[in-house]
Amino acid sequence: MVKIGVLVSGGGTNLQAILEAQSRGEIPGGQVSLVIASKPGVYALERAANFGVEGIVVPRKEYPDTKAYDEALIRELKSRGITLVVLAGFMTVLGPDFIQAFPDRILNVHPSLIPAFCGEGYYGLRVHKEALARGVKVTGATVHLVNEVCDGGPILLQKAVEVLPGDTPEVLQRRVMEQAEWKLLPQAIAMICEQERKEQE
Repeated sequence: MVKIGVLVSGGGTNLQAILEAQSRGEIPGGQVSLVIASKPGVYALERAANFGVEGIVVPRKEYPDTKAYDEALIRELKSRGITLVVLAGFMTVLGPDFIQAFPDRILNVHPSLIPAFCGEGYYGLRVHKEALARGVKVTGATVHLVNEVCDGGPILLQKAVEVLPGDTPEVLQRRVMEQAEWKLLPQAIAMICEQERKEQE
């Protein structure tokens, strides 16, 4: 059974989708064992508690730099035997030390069809604002492995979502989450867990 750690910074809607998929038996080879929040008081921690998952806070502002923060995160994850890390609305950039600690075992979901509207500075509503400003007819979401390049790791899954007349960034964001992000992330986790199971056989 692959032990999964989920990193969050906010409300945790993607975390909720993962936990619900897990409870439906859709991630047979994995188990969310830890949720780490980058700041206290975020609703994602309540979501974790509702599913009986340990939730802790490792506040980014308590660490002087990325390296020190990476080390703290690695320590918490490794001490619990976590081998797969999922970034679910985690708004802190991870450094090379963290990426090297979990090679090809860090997943991120991005709210566009990479390579469109991605890279440094493209997160949250900004992605959807840019998509609408450019007049694209189709957007979507991408789940990819994390490497040293922002949004530049190998793509695992993508799903297209239609842009509709009259969409605001907020309306589009919600549609992309419901139709793409919340479906893709559990699927990608299940894929990686299955791959790991085969490698261990």
